[in-house]
Amino acid sequence: MRIRLRALEPEDLDLLYSIENDQSLWDVGNTNVPYSRYALHNYIAQTTGDIYQDGQVRLMIENEQSEVVGIADLVNFDARHQRAELGLVIINKFRRNGYAVEVVGQVADYALRVLHLHQLYAVVDADNMASSSLFAHVGWLSSARLHEWLFDGKSYHDVIIYQKIL
Repeated sequence: MRIRLRALEPEDLDLLYSIENDQSLWDVGNTNVPYSRYALHNYIAQTTGDIYQDGQVRLMIENEQSEVVGIADLVNFDARHQRAELGLVIINKFRRNGYAVEVVGQVADYALRVLHLHQLYAVVDADNMASSSLFAHVGWLSSARLHEWLFDGKSYHDVIIYQKIL
């Protein structure tokens, strides 16, 4: 195992700030506003790490050298239907090293064994070939295409919904 998932720590504030405010990531997700250090500091301080209490779980991804290589989020948690959406960011300089494949596997295992979820899903911009290839490679089902689902400020983009029944 080359990666380890861990809880957010106060020392993650600067990295979290840089990722959350990276506008190049806004086009592939639902975030479109900058976050202040104060808001992120409070988020780190107040999160319990309990998906049932917080409605989400954020996990930092570390490599064997204890470098943070990215963040994995389980959001849009639905306790009744036992599912959550997976969001994943690998920092640019660590991409194309196989970390994402390992993360998806570890998060799925965690979701099943610890959180007792029935399924995970990911919403991927149809033009995001890297993410589409990732989810196809690890055996997630491409289950739907939502037309004109994301707006980047200039044009609308379709998304593909990938699912993993645990």
